[in-house]
Amino acid sequence: MYVADAHCDFLYYMLHREYDVAVPRAGQAVDIPGMRAGGAAMQLFAAWMDPDEDVTFLQQCMSLIDAYKRMLAANSMLTPLTKDFEPGQGKIAAVLTIEGGEAIEERLENLRLFHELGVKAMTLTWNDQNELASPAMARRDKGLSRLGRSVVREMERINMAVDVAHLSDASIDGVLDEISAPIFSSHTNARAVLKHRRSLSDRHIREIARRGGVVGVNYYSPQLVERGRARIEDIVKHIEHIAAVGGIDCVALGSDFDGMPRSSSGRLSRRTEQLEGCSQAYRSIAKSRLWRKRYPQNSLRQSFELYEAVRLGLYSGFVHYARYFVSRKRAAYYRYAFMLRPLCAEHIRGDAVRPYYARH
Repeated sequence: MYVADAHCDFLYYMLHREYDVAVPRAGQAVDIPGMRAGGAAMQLFAAWMDPDEDVTFLQQCMSLIDAYKRMLAANSMLTPLTKDFEPGQGKIAAVLTIEGGEAIEERLENLRLFHELGVKAMTLTWNDQNELASPAMARRDKGLSRLGRSVVREMERINMAVDVAHLSDASIDGVLDEISAPIFSSHTNARAVLKHRRSLSDRHIREIARRGGVVGVNYYSPQLVERGRARIEDIVKHIEHIAAVGGIDCVALGSDFDGMPRSSSGRLSRRTEQLEGCSQAYRSIAKSRLWRKRYPQNSLRQSFELYEAVRLGLYSGFVHYARYFVSRKRAAYYRYAFMLRPLCAEHIRGDAVRPYYARH
């Protein structure tokens, strides 16, 4: 049996933390030895752009594409996917994708340029609203914009696959109305199994399957279980439901490796284990009178996702959730981040926190 994985964020860490796909290091989830041991025949590598970086999305995306090209040049085990590729010949097919349509900076010529550089698929959004569409995490679901409709039509014309992961329901409806080509969702789960804004409705699973697309089940715990760490059995529940709704040929895997806290991917570290004590301390802070007085924006209720992110072990996860669940105002977001940072620092040593110290 051969395995294909529809999504990972390895390229970002290759660029920013010097991950090497041939030589695994602590905390790294995607590597050639692991893929070979797991029977991987194909891996999709996403170019994910950090909205907190000081350079433009276009510049970030070009740097990530360059990292992808360098990775292929340095590792003969990886080969670009072609129609002639056959698994079992000692090679792993690599596919380049983009996570976030903001990379094209509202210009169709940039989309065509990315296609010429080897990009085979693109999501229209990540978690932020952009000029193309509304994400699943948006407060207001505006659906697909006029520019977004032009983008998906152009993607269909140049044979670039539309990845509807991270899109809101109305945005997915807009994609389905605009084009007739197969679409797919690289890393998401079934909303009927666990209600989560990022997961797909049965209606959308059924339509993706009808068009010949697939739904990649991801391994991110908050999309698998209400609380705590997900287990293999939880992933299987989503697989079984998607198969029941869309047919077995609709089911794919979209791990999101190197794009989520390590405890979600099953690669636990001592650092993650140390953070178990941090969760109790954070809960006490969230319930305190001082917290509610100083940060009155329904902070206890909105803090649940922040608490979960910290409990799972990454300060970066806390910062990510703070931006979306606490406040859209940058100043308020940093107040929450700074309030929790000393608490995280007691339990995390090294590279998990240091980049955020330097940046913020």
